[in-house]
Amino acid sequence: MMTTSIINLFRVSLAVIVIVASGSALTGFLLLEKSEKDAAVINAAGMHRMLAFELVAAQQANQPDDVARIAADINQRWQHPLVEFHTADPATNAATTAVIARQQWQKLEQQLNDNNVISYDETQHYVTALQNFVMALQQKSEQRMALVRGALAVSAFIIVGVFFFLLYILRRRIDDPLTHIMGVCRRLIQGDFTAQSKVKSDDELGQLSSALNKMSDTVSYFYGGLERRVAQQTAELSRKNRVLSFLYDTARSIIVHSYDYANYQDVIERLYEVGEVDDIELCLLTEEGSRPFLQMQPRPNSKEPCSSQNCASCIKAGPGASVIEDKMVYRFVLKREDQEYGVLIVRCDKNATLAPWQQQLMASTADQLALSQSLKTEEEQVRRLALMHERTVIARELHDSLAQALSYLKIQVTRLQKAVEKEDREVIDDVSTELREGLNAAYKQLRELLTTFRLKVDGSGLYSALQTTVKQLSEQSELQVHLDYRLNDIPLAPHEEIHLLQIIREASQNAVNHSEGQNLHIALTQPTGSDIELTISDDGVGIPENAEKLNHYGLAIMQERSRNLGGDLDMRRREQGGTEVSFRFTPDYLLQ
Repeated sequence: MMTTSIINLFRVSLAVIVIVASGSALTGFLLLEKSEKDAAVINAAGMHRMLAFELVAAQQANQPDDVARIAADINQRWQHPLVEFHTADPATNAATTAVIARQQWQKLEQQLNDNNVISYDETQHYVTALQNFVMALQQKSEQRMALVRGALAVSAFIIVGVFFFLLYILRRRIDDPLTHIMGVCRRLIQGDFTAQSKVKSDDELGQLSSALNKMSDTVSYFYGGLERRVAQQTAELSRKNRVLSFLYDTARSIIVHSYDYANYQDVIERLYEVGEVDDIELCLLTEEGSRPFLQMQPRPNSKEPCSSQNCASCIKAGPGASVIEDKMVYRFVLKREDQEYGVLIVRCDKNATLAPWQQQLMASTADQLALSQSLKTEEEQVRRLALMHERTVIARELHDSLAQALSYLKIQVTRLQKAVEKEDREVIDDVSTELREGLNAAYKQLRELLTTFRLKVDGSGLYSALQTTVKQLSEQSELQVHLDYRLNDIPLAPHEEIHLLQIIREASQNAVNHSEGQNLHIALTQPTGSDIELTISDDGVGIPENAEKLNHYGLAIMQERSRNLGGDLDMRRREQGGTEVSFRFTPDYLLQ
């Protein structure tokens, strides 16, 4: 089927208008030109009639010269090109009448040549022939004018017809389709890619409509695909966000506080939701055991827990998947530093498999749970070591204080027994005095030990514990206790805080008991940016010469704690009065 081009149609229509207009104009011009020649011929024929009457009059007046001149003039006029032009075609009425009139003149001319007198009737016959010739020319001219009018009318009708045809084409094949196509374009601009053009034709607008529909279909396809991809990516990002949030919350909870089994239950339930699995189970084992001491599943759960009482097969099989009882079973072992704490089991249909992100999520969760178990085990081990260390410290301090005092009292009891046997009153009184003083000293040491054992640094840190100590000291005595603490930006280890607190407590207690001063200054600073300095000073009576006998237990404790921190403790008498205890050590964070 040939394509109908609107542009070609307009070109043809305009060509028709130009051809018709040009043809009508040229035809009118030619016909008018011929009509102008007809008028000249009619005028010449009129002259012939006048000359014919003059010829008759000159002959009757016997004027041969005039007769010859007039006859020559008539012959010359019959030789005129216009007369020849109109008589060239013998088939026309004008040519026929011209021939008859010329034959009449030739008769008259023959009579003149024969010197015969031309009669009025013969002249009248010649004039009548001329009149017929003029009438024929007039009819021919009128026919030409009618032809001109007809040509102009037909041309005008054709031009008007072509004009209205173009208007019709413009409205039906250009205006209406363009309006419809513009409406479709506006819908496409607004995002409605379902809009379709209904223009069906073989012209340019039809081709444009078809191309627009194809473009709309293509854009709709790609836009729909893009929307699907955006929806998929949004769902994927949402899922990844849930997974990362779950892993972050789990890791943060493990770091902030130790997990117990209730926390594990929460983890399994959240993992069940985030991991999008149907059946999940966590089995925990002891280091030596082969049976799970705890099996956890999401709540509520319609799935039955694993009925096997031996998890060694799952653990020994290692991570991976296998088909068990028409189920695809995935195993994720909770293992850290060659220690296995249990296994995370995921079951699904035989023909279904876990996506890579699900396997990665389960493996990461298993690693975090293994880390939690490892940290819990290490924390318990640290607690055991701390308890053993504390018991060792208690035993050492009991040995250095109460044990020695009791040994001394035991010796005095032996002396007392011998003195009683000898009835040595002086020794008995001396021993009784020693026993009394020794019991008082032992009781005092016991109270100091109890106070020391109860002393601790809670979660608020060393500064809060020091404030509590300062408050207690102020309540126990009239001393004005001043605390200068400048270690807010120093990361002290827990054992460093305990030893510093004990040293401050012992030195301050000595000042309260023996200084008899009014002010007690406690300063913790880091003047050089490296070593930490502790200074405890009072404005009392000062340390005596035999200081080793004054609360020797407390001094020994301070020396022991200073050695544990790798520092040097110095106690001296101040020149301006009072006692100063100074201690310097390098904190652990600078030694690492």
